[in-house]
Amino acid sequence: MRLLKRLWIPLLALVVFSAGGFAVSRLHGIFGSEQRPTYGTSEQAQTEAFNPKRLTYEVFGSPGSVANISYFDADTDPQFVEDVSLPWTLEFEVNQTTTIGSIMAQGDGSTIGCRIIVDDEVQEEKVANQVNAFTSCLVQAA
Repeated sequence: MRLLKRLWIPLLALVVFSAGGFAVSRLHGIFGSEQRPTYGTSEQAQTEAFNPKRLTYEVFGSPGSVANISYFDADTDPQFVEDVSLPWTLEFEVNQTTTIGSIMAQGDGSTIGCRIIVDDEVQEEKVANQVNAFTSCLVQAA
């Protein structure tokens, strides 16, 4: 009798935890599958060979004008060049699958334009016609 007085709380706890575990396992069987769906496959997808892209920035404007140009380079680091004679061109190879092409220019002439070319295809072109004109071109998924 004395032993039963000491063990009734641990025995009750064991019965409660066992009943709770059984109820949870039954609910999983009713409401959810024990087998989780898989969305991946073990097969290797055939990938195409990656060819680097050719990115070209062009800034053009009034004859004899100069410009300050800001752009992202091949590593998408910002670069700045001052007092460049127009027309100005920069071409480089991009080794990432996608990149951002961005160029901004302000010139001292009456006309300035920018162009971003990816693999010999013009992706963006803008022209501004005013004194000390400013222009910018952006390609987000070159």
